[in-house]
Amino acid sequence: MNTPDCPLCAGAGGDVVWRGARARVVLAEEPQFPGFTRVIWDEHRAEMTDLPAAERAGVMALVWCVEQTQRELLRPDKINLASLGNVVAHLHWHVIPRWRDDSHFPAPVWSLAQRDGGARMTMSKPLVARYRAALAERLEALVKT
Repeated sequence: MNTPDCPLCAGAGGDVVWRGARARVVLAEEPQFPGFTRVIWDEHRAEMTDLPAAERAGVMALVWCVEQTQRELLRPDKINLASLGNVVAHLHWHVIPRWRDDSHFPAPVWSLAQRDGGARMTMSKPLVARYRAALAERLEALVKT
């Protein structure tokens, strides 16, 4: 069941890296925060507890796969995981690599900037391509296990 006025029901929610039977993983269109990735449940649900336990575990396995891939390939100083949904009440997780020199660190990416963006603001295209390819491959392998 989808809701027509929900942006995550009506659109992809970013640049689709991988699509499974019940969820998708996208790169967010957040140029100040390279590697910002979302795990989005396809059906319109507001909360994790709207899903049966096995599906909740499946969503979190996707989130952890994204986090691990970011840690290994992007090597951030920290990774933020968030499932806010205050603006868009559609089940989705934000997986956000953070660097000490990013514009908002140590505050959340949704807060006011602390400084001009640092060195990580512009991630090289080859690194983004490697992250994207590795993430898609790992997610595909995860759902086959």
